[in-house]
Amino acid sequence: MKLVVVSAGLSVPSSTRLLGDRLAAAAAGRTGAEIEVVELRDLAVEIAHNFTNGFPGRKLAAAQAAVTEADGLIVVTPVFSASYSGLFKSFFDVLEQDALAGKPVLIAATGGTARHSLVLEHALRPLFAYLKAVIVPTGVYAASEDWGAEGLDGRIERAAGELAALVSGLGSVRPAKDDLAVVPFAEQLAAISSPSGV
Repeated sequence: MKLVVVSAGLSVPSSTRLLGDRLAAAAAGRTGAEIEVVELRDLAVEIAHNFTNGFPGRKLAAAQAAVTEADGLIVVTPVFSASYSGLFKSFFDVLEQDALAGKPVLIAATGGTARHSLVLEHALRPLFAYLKAVIVPTGVYAASEDWGAEGLDGRIERAAGELAALVSGLGSVRPAKDDLAVVPFAEQLAAISSPSGV
């Protein structure tokens, strides 16, 4: 079993990466999963080139493959202008369509103030719902004052437990690639209205 952390932190050291590492350690402790980290900071130039020429570079292609083949994802972004970072969104824009369909995803974010905590609900959750991922119910937001304060550890443990349960329970029911094909509306209607479809 393999979990991949996608971290969009820009600084070194990064609180975004730290939150991803803590979530990964808590999830791996429950599942025994192997952990791989994708640092988007290191892929920024290749992501930009992918938009202009349509081809991923070697490192970006490896990151895309890691995310696509993972049993579950932990995605963490810093908050910029009340939303996820452009680098974070750009990485998911260059993934293959349906790469995340049926995949358990734990969403998390970091920011300077607790006032941005709703980024999980108004930006991250809709993005991954659109990408057809199975989103862990508990998202984790860490403001500057949360580090070392009471409460963050509990949220990390709860979210990691939910991800572990999804990864363990949904692995056998992820849709096959052929099941994701779009069925024309006329065919859906015919199947519903035919006697055998009742």
